[in-house]
Amino acid sequence: MLIYLPIAGLSVNMFIIFGMGGAVGFLSGLFGVGGGFLLTPLLIFSGIPPVVSIATVASQIVASSSSAALSYWRRRMIDMKLAVVLMLSGAVGTLLGVVVFNALRQLGQLDLIISICYVTFLGLIGTLMLRESVRSMINSRKGRPAPLRRAAQHNWVHRLPFKMRFKRSKLYVSAIPVVALGFGIGFLGALLGIGGGFILVPALIYLLRVPTNVVIGTSLIQIVATMSIATMLHAYSSQTVDIVLALILMVGGVIGAQFGVRVGQNIRGDQLRALLALLVLAVGIRFLIGLVTPPDERYSLTILTGGAL
Repeated sequence: MLIYLPIAGLSVNMFIIFGMGGAVGFLSGLFGVGGGFLLTPLLIFSGIPPVVSIATVASQIVASSSSAALSYWRRRMIDMKLAVVLMLSGAVGTLLGVVVFNALRQLGQLDLIISICYVTFLGLIGTLMLRESVRSMINSRKGRPAPLRRAAQHNWVHRLPFKMRFKRSKLYVSAIPVVALGFGIGFLGALLGIGGGFILVPALIYLLRVPTNVVIGTSLIQIVATMSIATMLHAYSSQTVDIVLALILMVGGVIGAQFGVRVGQNIRGDQLRALLALLVLAVGIRFLIGLVTPPDERYSLTILTGGAL
């Protein structure tokens, strides 16, 4: 069944798009990540223009993350002071990310930069995740306990100036890494169409020593805020948010996530991380192939959406 996407300017099979949303939702429930770093490439590979894919996935991330954030809010598992600092810095990063996004789009270099960023970004993250998960599985088979990091153990981050106290997380740390994390996640989210939770959560846990019982809810608040800003800015500045596409992805994602959560409960954590790492690397390799493969036509004319030529 074909359905016309008004902003993307093309007709697509509704069931394929629904299946993409369901598959990414399943993986999100399975691995506990937002899925934007997987959904955006899938849409691009299926022929949706990158400008539309990135802006639309931002709106889908807002919808999928809001319900989860509300659940953590009700359970009082959010450090609001930490979330506010992340949100404010993330808003600045998001604004800059949209400015860079539009500038690259006007220069005609957006597709190239997105591909290079995904190859570098996913390749690095996937390699680190695979290395850690394989090491964990080897230690598990040999009966070695996983090394634990003590909450009170400090590193170089805790020696930085401009300290702030976050009572809910029982932290007294510098505001510099918190602001840098929020800014970076906001910038990447606006530029690449990713929520950034799979970066923010480990960074808060291992870098700042934020307790795990509040880290997920706190990161979700930041993601909802920055992706909401990114969606509004994309819709206003470039008119690239396709509501029809977003609705189909949202419905598929919600259904798929329920099945992913059930399956994930039966798989060990190190195995899940290894599978996710392989998936991340596969997406990065797919972008790399697209970069090095010569195009079918050396020259082409493309009409950009949003009224720009």
